[in-house]
Amino acid sequence: MPDTLPINPALASLPVYQPGRPIEEVARDIGLPAAQIIKLASNENPLGPSPLALEAMRGALSQLHLYPDGNAFYLKNRLAAHLGVKPENLILGNGSNEILEFVGHALIAPGSDVIVSEHCFAVYPIVTHLFGGNLVTIPHKEFGHDLAAMAKAITPRTRVVFVANPNNPTGTRASNAELLEFLETVPANVLAVLDEAYVEFLDDPPDLIERIRSKQQPNLVLMRTFSKIYGLAGLRLGYGIACPELIGHFEKVRQPFNINALIQSGALAALGDVEHLRKTVENNRSGSLYFETCFRDMGLEFVPSHANFVLVRTGRGAAVFTALQAQGVITRPMGAYGLPEWIRISIGTPEQNERCMLTLRNALSCRT
Repeated sequence: MPDTLPINPALASLPVYQPGRPIEEVARDIGLPAAQIIKLASNENPLGPSPLALEAMRGALSQLHLYPDGNAFYLKNRLAAHLGVKPENLILGNGSNEILEFVGHALIAPGSDVIVSEHCFAVYPIVTHLFGGNLVTIPHKEFGHDLAAMAKAITPRTRVVFVANPNNPTGTRASNAELLEFLETVPANVLAVLDEAYVEFLDDPPDLIERIRSKQQPNLVLMRTFSKIYGLAGLRLGYGIACPELIGHFEKVRQPFNINALIQSGALAALGDVEHLRKTVENNRSGSLYFETCFRDMGLEFVPSHANFVLVRTGRGAAVFTALQAQGVITRPMGAYGLPEWIRISIGTPEQNERCMLTLRNALSCRT
């Protein structure tokens, strides 16, 4: 790299996000066929996409020589009807991570403060540092957000507060009452970003959309995604819900054609497949119960989860992750999240869950 290039100095200390390892990469590393490897690392839907979404995307293949609808008119209108908001309340992103970048462009600048919880989603600190903001990290409360402490940490320098509910990677949630109380305390000049990537797995989700629909809270943005419960992670679609004025600012920094034609057609169809969502929630509920029962029987500490994964303390998390991976089971070590003795396991199919637990038992018994 030539010394004369004035590289942004913020990049020198900016961490690179490390996703869950893909099956093909692990297959090359350990010498197993890809078909013999299971991935329980990235909170993906083990049932795959909706059959209706697959059918719709096949129908769109013949039009891939054309640019997609840059405004995603049909998808945005269908999604707005599904949520009970207006299309102007929505911004679509190439995954919800792009929504985080919109927030950064619009509000985070050098010298501004951004408040997060300990053990928060890794991209919040990355986006904060990318735009030169100061990260203010509030200690966790039973592995979740201490919303009262986060509210007290707000100062005149604060521009954004990030809250994930349920939280990734811990799986914790705040009660609906706690969330509403917190939102009432956030000043009008601070943006509250509520990341609801896993909200569809909750039995009693908070109705925070009403605060936007009624124009009660213009400093609130909700983030959701088609990557988790809808099983469309490979095509990347997230969205934000907020007041039209804030959406208008986000639109100014959105790249043209950021939502491809396949995901537009697939997501449109997926919204109508209620049965696929029901099966996904049912599989997740039974899988979570299975893992928690096994962990109790083994005497392993875990965090009760409200999402589609579970955080478990195995001791030497990186070593356990490596031992599982060597047997074709990909999980997620949590050292990068300040939890070096823990791994995170996504809920899979019953067969995948059983194989994971058998492999984990063997790994821990060999270690002792």
